[in-house]
Amino acid sequence: MNSFVKLRLAATALALSCAVSGGIAFAADATINVSSNKQVIRGFGGMNYPTWIDDLTAAQRTTVFENGNNQLGFTVLRIHVDENKNNWTKEVATAKFAFERGHIVFASPWNPPSDMKETYNCVSNCGGAEGKTTYRLRANKYADYAKHLNDFVTFMKNNGVELSAISIQNEPDYDAGWLYWTPTEIVNFLKNNARSIDCRIMAPESFQYVKGMSDPILNDAQALANTDILGAHLYGTQVANFPYLLFKSKGAGKELWMTEVYHPNSSSDADKWPEALDVAQHVHNAMVEAEFQMYVWWYIRRSYGPLKENGAISKRGWMMAHFSKFVRPGYVRVDATKAPETNVFVSAYKSGSKVVIVAVNKKTSASNMNFTVSGGAATGSVESWRTSGTENMVKAAGTIAVSGGKFSASLPAQSVTTFVGTLGGSSGGGDNVNVTCNVKNLDASYISGSSVPRPNVGCGEGIAAGAASFSINGTEVTGWSSPGGTHKLYNDGTRTVLLNSLECDGVNVTPAAPVSCGTIEILPNQPTSVANVGGTHVRKPFSISVRGKTLFMTATSPTVVEIYNIKGGKEAILNISGSTQTVKLSLSDGVYFAKAHGTPNIKFVVR
Repeated sequence: MNSFVKLRLAATALALSCAVSGGIAFAADATINVSSNKQVIRGFGGMNYPTWIDDLTAAQRTTVFENGNNQLGFTVLRIHVDENKNNWTKEVATAKFAFERGHIVFASPWNPPSDMKETYNCVSNCGGAEGKTTYRLRANKYADYAKHLNDFVTFMKNNGVELSAISIQNEPDYDAGWLYWTPTEIVNFLKNNARSIDCRIMAPESFQYVKGMSDPILNDAQALANTDILGAHLYGTQVANFPYLLFKSKGAGKELWMTEVYHPNSSSDADKWPEALDVAQHVHNAMVEAEFQMYVWWYIRRSYGPLKENGAISKRGWMMAHFSKFVRPGYVRVDATKAPETNVFVSAYKSGSKVVIVAVNKKTSASNMNFTVSGGAATGSVESWRTSGTENMVKAAGTIAVSGGKFSASLPAQSVTTFVGTLGGSSGGGDNVNVTCNVKNLDASYISGSSVPRPNVGCGEGIAAGAASFSINGTEVTGWSSPGGTHKLYNDGTRTVLLNSLECDGVNVTPAAPVSCGTIEILPNQPTSVANVGGTHVRKPFSISVRGKTLFMTATSPTVVEIYNIKGGKEAILNISGSTQTVKLSLSDGVYFAKAHGTPNIKFVVR
């Protein structure tokens, strides 16, 4: 999307809220099955486009990308690849702010440099460009265009931002104002040019999740192999068209990101209520019906966006925040009764021992609910936060008692409520640990006895036989083993790994109460300093485990470990005498490096 006003269809909406019950007869039931895993969530966020309108201010960046009171807690930033390299510096400040906090930053181009494109009159199968003079990439400029995108990746890296992905084109099927691609042209570029770009590749970012733009990628083995992420926009896409069966059958090892939308329109003020509830319902449908791993709004600061022009969070923003503040990167969506009654919508997510339930009530009356958490009994009590016509992310004064995995709550009319509770034991064979190896290329290697591709850098080797289980989307993989009587687990960042212990590139994560490993991503330096390249597995001289936001380090021999933040500032020097001593260090949110003699730097994110 850009400055052109787009008339796009709207979807539906929803919201809900909660109050502790007091002798009320509860009418509807919602079951959350934490042992039934769905997709891994990468995050929620929006776009910054400083070549179009002014950049976010420093204060606005804090409001958007940090997660305290009166902050959105966004963990994803989309930026623009301008055709003019002189404009690239405009992207750095906000992107660096987000990246330094461990967030995903990815980029999308609208147009290539002018000498790489030509005009032509599209006649048929043109999306919104039929009969218009539009632009296409010159046939002899594909390699130059790939270099242009790679140059942007390099530029951002040199300025302190490592992109998580780059798209080959924003909305190739929508408008005459920017580059138009046919599905065949996209497939040819992916097959012949994409892998010259040193970044994960996204395509096709169709403006309306038109499957005809992405089916050819899924049906071409080489194009699919060279694509890491299937990106899509949801402008006017009907919920009935959200599921994607072909992706589920052919997209193993790929990610599915929703990378742009505004909803339900761009004409209303973002505080208009109860219209803003449509945003909460739309996020719910994107997570539950489409099974997207990411939800990204169009420009963050607009009159109709999550942040208003004066920098205040809007009602639409609070709708997103009911997900973004609590469902953090690495959380896994689990099965839940998605519509326990008419105009009430429920989705649920877990990380380690934590479970998050987001309930939306679009009704004009309260909805009284019985919640049952199965597959890992919830214990203790549940906290809740609510937004309604008169409230913005208000935390309930009391908690809701949980007994036998069950609790009850009343969801006020036209509201959205997020519940956060604790599971009494690990579900599915262990805490859910998501380790992002961040390796772009997959090779032909497989875990013995399974059909699961692994990255060309093994992640998580040295698991003792019988000490772990390995599941993908809730289905346990059996019959896998490795020489020497130990199990090997691999995770390319797209799969759910359930286990009792995981070692990845010298980082040892051992889930144990009160660990919530899903809030921590261990990211080895890429691409040359990964610890176990070529089968050399660096496990010494120290190991790391992260529990909450505290770093625990144990050494097998006397070791000095230095901890640096992303800007190179030294946070601490830890002197560890040996295997009998464990030291700990509390850290704020951010990206850090652990350095010790003889061991590649280990990069880790605290959220």
